[in-house]
Amino acid sequence: MTDISESATPESGPAGASGPRVVVITGASRGIGRLLAQKLGAQGAAVVINYKVNADLAEQSLADVVAAGGSGITVQADIENPDDIDRLFDVVREHYGRVDAFVANAAASAFKPVAALKVHHLDRSYAMNTRSFVLGAIRAAELMDAGGRILAITSYGSLRAFPTYAALGAAKAANEAYVKFMATEFGPRGITVNAVNGGLIDTDSLDYFYNKVPGMAPVETVFEKIPLGRPGTADDMADAAEFLLSEKAGYITGQVLVVDGGLTVVAPPFWADTTGDLRAAVLGAAE
Repeated sequence: MTDISESATPESGPAGASGPRVVVITGASRGIGRLLAQKLGAQGAAVVINYKVNADLAEQSLADVVAAGGSGITVQADIENPDDIDRLFDVVREHYGRVDAFVANAAASAFKPVAALKVHHLDRSYAMNTRSFVLGAIRAAELMDAGGRILAITSYGSLRAFPTYAALGAAKAANEAYVKFMATEFGPRGITVNAVNGGLIDTDSLDYFYNKVPGMAPVETVFEKIPLGRPGTADDMADAAEFLLSEKAGYITGQVLVVDGGLTVVAPPFWADTTGDLRAAVLGAAE
């Protein structure tokens, strides 16, 4: 299914290109992807809203883009399926003739201990998270005649190990490795490739992980360990992604921008667990 809405205030694309900047975002019907689409719409971009199932949410996301001043289309495609990825970019080529930015935002996996992972968990996690990023980046780069931006949305499970996150964390780590190889190979074509790595971001995914996975630790016990003392927001992630997609980030490539409030730089013993004079000396002013 493909729906089109025109922008009244299109932004110019890269040098030599006409029309608005064309940005493809997977999983853009909700969460970080939807918010990023709206922010880019406010710049006048034409945003391709990819979704898997919920057409109504995708339409609402596109309406946000148009209301912000942009334009776009919605394209149903299950990025776990390589044929659907090809169809997604075929639609983009037919409508716009090029891609200026590609954001691999959609993600899904089974939250299980390593010993409980079955073959289908491993296969689907790879297909949904890593293979889709690589195949999408390849197709996007083919349509970036005037250079462009490729961005992967990853998470701190690529950097730290914690219960039940192995399948997704390993896939995100693989994506960050691919970012470096892609940056090296696509750089001569004027294409930058980066990742935004999120910590505890207050989204539906965070709620599911901490409140639906049996036996998971209370999320409040983790929040107090974050140096900034709070979870991140979808805005925090979308702002970082918006920056890496912008002209201001034109000389940044092959990098992973961590947006986690300092979570991945701390280790036990945590300041939040200290007592007495030591706690007062460091945390007293904030309490």
